[in-house]
Amino acid sequence: MTVTDTAHAVDPERGTLAKAADENFPVAPFFLPRAWRTDLMAVYGFARLVDDIGDGDLAPGGADAHLLGVPEDRADDRLLMLDAFEADLHRVFDGSDGSDGAPRHPLLRRLVPTVRRRALTPEPFLGLIAANRQDQLVARYETYDDLLAYCELSANPVGRLVLAVTGTSTPERIRRSDEICTALQIVEHLQDVAEDLGRDRIYLPAEDMKRFHVQEADLAAPSANASVRALIAYEAARARDLLNEGAPLVGSVHGRLRLLLAGFVAGGRAALNAIAAADHDVLPGPPKSGKVHLLREAGVVLRGEG
Repeated sequence: MTVTDTAHAVDPERGTLAKAADENFPVAPFFLPRAWRTDLMAVYGFARLVDDIGDGDLAPGGADAHLLGVPEDRADDRLLMLDAFEADLHRVFDGSDGSDGAPRHPLLRRLVPTVRRRALTPEPFLGLIAANRQDQLVARYETYDDLLAYCELSANPVGRLVLAVTGTSTPERIRRSDEICTALQIVEHLQDVAEDLGRDRIYLPAEDMKRFHVQEADLAAPSANASVRALIAYEAARARDLLNEGAPLVGSVHGRLRLLLAGFVAGGRAALNAIAAADHDVLPGPPKSGKVHLLREAGVVLRGEG
């Protein structure tokens, strides 16, 4: 391997994993067992990279395209990059293709021992790729059910992977996890209305926009009018209901995993509280909640009071 190839192999991995510190919710907090943290970071690396491909947020220079075997002049073709990434994912599970049977991208090579150790299946990973592929083809959602179907691909696999890594999957826990993850995805959509519109994407159901008399042009304003605020409040209530439905998942597990899952639910509730405190005006930017509010909500979740 040449010096140039080494740079291509290392820099994308470091840059992608460094984004963990900026996430809304903890990825692999310090209190988890080291083995769990290692495997959760491997899963995070995959999820973060596939989102970066889908959003066109890869590091400049074409290093990721080089690793995936995509010609430099096609590196901006997101569908082609997702296809190449999916092909590399299959190498994680079956060792096919590639000069030595191993995945080409370092983040996928990092995933191999996690997949073996936790007996993970390809389906959740393929779901995340499918969600990002859908983002290239679908920019508007007509109904709430359409949005839920998208969340089934874009969010729910993450919770299922957390349960699989920690060896705690059951049908009931998966159902509760799906409710929490869908809620967190909706919360993120509410926080990022302006940013998503800048990418020509709207994750507010069109039928709801019509009901509240919201036009797309209203979402491009510096601040939200009364109709937009009412719409955001309506969608936030839906997200809160989903969080509440999923919250019993926390009480179904023990130890440090209980703390992690409580953090997910608390993070969603704290974000919704911040949106409410901003009078549901999300257009200037995502309303932020402080650590004190997050810890307070975590305490409520752990005590099973809400």
